[in-house]
Amino acid sequence: MTTSRTRRASTIAAVALVSTLALAACGSSDGDGDADAAATNSSGITTIESGKLKACTHLSYKPFEFKEGSKVVGFDVDLMDLLAKELGLEQEVVDIEFATITSGAAFAAKKCDAGYGATTINDERKKAVLFSDPYFDSTAALIVKKDSGITDLAGLKGKKLGVQTDTTGQEFAEKEKAANGFTPVVFDDLPTQLAGVLSGRVDGAINDNGPLLDYAKDNPTTEVVKEFDTGEQYGLMFKKDDPNGTKMAEKANEILAAAKTDGRYNTIYKKWFGVDAPK
Repeated sequence: MTTSRTRRASTIAAVALVSTLALAACGSSDGDGDADAAATNSSGITTIESGKLKACTHLSYKPFEFKEGSKVVGFDVDLMDLLAKELGLEQEVVDIEFATITSGAAFAAKKCDAGYGATTINDERKKAVLFSDPYFDSTAALIVKKDSGITDLAGLKGKKLGVQTDTTGQEFAEKEKAANGFTPVVFDDLPTQLAGVLSGRVDGAINDNGPLLDYAKDNPTTEVVKEFDTGEQYGLMFKKDDPNGTKMAEKANEILAAAKTDGRYNTIYKKWFGVDAPK
């Protein structure tokens, strides 16, 4: 749950995809970047590459960030575009292992100027990255196949529950497994986790409510049967203990606040969720 999501740290190998709300595929940059290519914006913000705002995420996490054909789209992508456009930049999405973002490693390696991925703000992650103000409220949810007879965690006694590695959903499941008698089965990402439910490899899966409700809508043999009020909020990520990262986070907070006031946030929210944003 998010991202609730924290995904397993592995190699910092990325596939970059250029975004102007619709992103075309391109290669990722080298680890240390090119200092000569960096440029300082009129707002006093320096980016790794002139003219671009490199944003790290991990695909796929529909409807927040996912590929639609050769393009990367989603709620988070559109929000980050607000910041990119304010700075006169073009967003470039870098698909990378999620834990390298939340651990701060991607920022240290100059892979990205900013990061996102339906990422829950928590104290552990705050030690490694600088978060923006919260921009989305989330809860954990349980998805199962219809007619399974499972309506809550207690119904999973003696059964298998799919979790996504290094997520707050996995943490929640670990806390609940003894009381409810299920066995967590770990998946690397959301698509394989949900495929596990469809194939019967697991009896249910727990993750954030947004992606699971979206999946159930597209896959009517599944249903979300329970939501858990975990009080999670998502934030955009920037480099911690870095003056430039701090400036970027402050600018993002200004833009998020303005977008909520002038209606741009609601337009993006309605585009991806089909309803007006909560007040």
